[in-house]
Amino acid sequence: MMVDLGAFSEEKFDAKKWINAACQTRHPQDPVEKHLADLEMKLQIMSEEIAVSLEEQSTAALHRVPRTGRDVIRLRDDAISIRNSVSGILLKLKKAEGSSAESIAALAKVDTVKQRMEAAYETLQDAAGLTQLSASVEDVFASGDLPRAAETLANMRHCLSAVGEVAEFANVRKQLEVLEDRLEGMVQPRLYDALSNRTVDAVQNLRRILIRIGRFKSLELHYTKVHLKPIKQLWGDFDSRQRANKLASEKHDGERLPNIIDSSSSLSAYSFSSWLPSFYDEVLLYLEQEWKWCMTAFPDDYRMLVPKLVIETMATLSASFVSRINLATGDVVPETRALAKGILDILSGDMSKGTKIQTKHLEALIELHNMTSAFARNIQHLFLESDLQVLLDTLKAVYSPYESYKQRYGKMERAILSAEIAAIDLRGAVARGVGAQGIELSETVRRMEESIPQVIVLLEAAVERCISFTGGSEADELILALDDIMLQYISVLQETLKSLRAVCGVDIISDGVGQKKEMGSDRKDGIHNSRKVDAVSDEEEWSIVQGALQILTVADCLTSRSSVFEASLRATLARINTSLSLSVFGSNADQNQSHVASDGGNEELSMAGRASLDVAALRLIDVPEKSKRLFNLLDQSKDPRFHALPLSSQRVAAFADAVNELVYDVLISKVRQRLSEVSRLPIWSSVEETSAFPLPSFSVYPQSYVTSVGEYLLTLPQQLDPLAEGISSSEANTEEAQFFATEWMFKVAEGATALYMEQLRGIQYITDRGAQQLSADIEYLSNVLSALSMPIPQFLSTYHSCLSTPRDQLRDLLKSDAANQLDFPTAQLVCKIRRVTLDQ
Repeated sequence: MMVDLGAFSEEKFDAKKWINAACQTRHPQDPVEKHLADLEMKLQIMSEEIAVSLEEQSTAALHRVPRTGRDVIRLRDDAISIRNSVSGILLKLKKAEGSSAESIAALAKVDTVKQRMEAAYETLQDAAGLTQLSASVEDVFASGDLPRAAETLANMRHCLSAVGEVAEFANVRKQLEVLEDRLEGMVQPRLYDALSNRTVDAVQNLRRILIRIGRFKSLELHYTKVHLKPIKQLWGDFDSRQRANKLASEKHDGERLPNIIDSSSSLSAYSFSSWLPSFYDEVLLYLEQEWKWCMTAFPDDYRMLVPKLVIETMATLSASFVSRINLATGDVVPETRALAKGILDILSGDMSKGTKIQTKHLEALIELHNMTSAFARNIQHLFLESDLQVLLDTLKAVYSPYESYKQRYGKMERAILSAEIAAIDLRGAVARGVGAQGIELSETVRRMEESIPQVIVLLEAAVERCISFTGGSEADELILALDDIMLQYISVLQETLKSLRAVCGVDIISDGVGQKKEMGSDRKDGIHNSRKVDAVSDEEEWSIVQGALQILTVADCLTSRSSVFEASLRATLARINTSLSLSVFGSNADQNQSHVASDGGNEELSMAGRASLDVAALRLIDVPEKSKRLFNLLDQSKDPRFHALPLSSQRVAAFADAVNELVYDVLISKVRQRLSEVSRLPIWSSVEETSAFPLPSFSVYPQSYVTSVGEYLLTLPQQLDPLAEGISSSEANTEEAQFFATEWMFKVAEGATALYMEQLRGIQYITDRGAQQLSADIEYLSNVLSALSMPIPQFLSTYHSCLSTPRDQLRDLLKSDAANQLDFPTAQLVCKIRRVTLDQ
């Protein structure tokens, strides 16, 4: 039986568990006592063996301790000895370092002297070579070997740079410049012929000669000179066709009978806009051919040479191009076509004052610009391998004829919109006779309402023109122009609104005492130059009310349309911001990375930067100040609180307030007229007649002034319903329409109540009979207000309570508990006019 002693070393050893496990390993036939006795014996034997082994190992360890101590002492002595040796070595190294530094310094001086001597030797050799070259250069030129002559001049240049500014060789330096000019003069005619005949080998040889003497600019100059000529011939083709067309027209006119007038028989002038696409196509084809040829003839320079040709071409044709564009824009309008003038002439004032820029002028300019944009995209695709800066310069040159127009874009757009706004029929209303005022009012309001979408369409068209022509680079000028034009239009609306006040009969002639109150309150001071109710029929009265209510739709339409347009304008500015940021910053990033680009290393970045170029980016890259102003505006447009048309937004709100004021004045006009003399009615001071006979008492009926006001207020909802239905159908919001009608009903009812209470305050004295009558009037008006779901003001309820109470009981009423429901200052006023003295 084997005994495992490993369990005894465990931290959580359990003796009982170990004994039980040992018992389970016995043979079933062995008795437990015998198995436990054997186990005990084995454990005892093993413990004795362990004790003996431990004793032997302890004895051996005690014998090894002195030997180990001696070894430690020996190692310590060895370490001290090694440390002393290392210190000596370090001391020797320091001494060696000092002497080595002196040796190295001496060697450096020797090396410097050696280098100077070698340089002096080389300089002497160059000087000797320069003298020899200077003496033999004429023989080289006489041989006619141009490559050898170029090599000789290059060596002379090298020798001169090595010799430096030495007085003895000053003449040689001047001689070299003369010789280089002479060699360039010998190369030029051959280069001209080689370029004209497209001889690749000759062109390459002559290029190497020019590069060897540092005259590569001469190659650029002659390449441009040779290839500019056919393009100028293409450009001059337009004038030739115009002259031919003019001769044909004169011949045609001469063949006509003198007594016959036929406007269509005269041939029209040849159109620049119809000719320009063909010119661009021919130039593009020519450039494509040159690009392919230059790839073979100038494999290292074609990416720069052909774009340089385009730049020089546009510089040469720029003045003529601008002039032709100017005449082409004027050709679309008969007035300017007859005078052979265009947009620039109008802007410069070189026209009669009646001549203005029209939309057709600008549309013709944009059409020409679109043709140029298509050509620029083709150029960009053709020159995609060129350096970014070269590509930018080329595209800017292509667009350069339009720059003078773009700089004046804001002025042009302002003039066009101003003329279009002035052409809208917004004649002010004219006061007419009885029966025609409602028709005049309705017609004027109709013109006002119809003009709003027309103006918005004009403004939206201006935004589209700005994007089409400038790519959004003139967005800041456009915003200013749109704001000014909206102010101009709203000013016309306000003037028209003032004319409507006269038609509606609510003009006010100020007496210098008071000022107008805000809408919703009465006017205390001023003389109302109002219509006389008796002179106007009820039908005409309600037609004027209906016409006035329709003005609310004008204000609502202007507010909503201008708000939607502003939101659309902000979205447009956001799109411009995105496109310009990609173009400008993408191009700059590409430009900054171009010097790092290797074969395909930054190809993806380069392609992305070039693909994002547009007309706006080309203008903004080189004008940081304008770019900064524009991007500040575009960044501000991201704020939801930003008003693209700040002044117009304020003026729209002011116009809406003026409309609300006018409508309120019209609606309250009849009430004001009926209540104007209430405080001075004689019935308030009348005394009941005495009679010798007892007479029955009759109920007091409300007077005509209050019944007229009440009937007017009760019928007013019927007048507001059509307007509410119109708003509901246009906005698909029935609840808002009902709220709109209810709000106006409350405004008029509140105004009528305020007017009535003001008149009641003006009563100086009232008798018992007058108190009964006024109590009936107040009760009737209170019933009307209740029918309109309006709360009864405490002033009226107090007046009614105090007037309906007999005079001798009024003092008791104010002392009773019911007085808590009354307005005490109002009750005091009633007591005053009823001549009731309150006990102090």
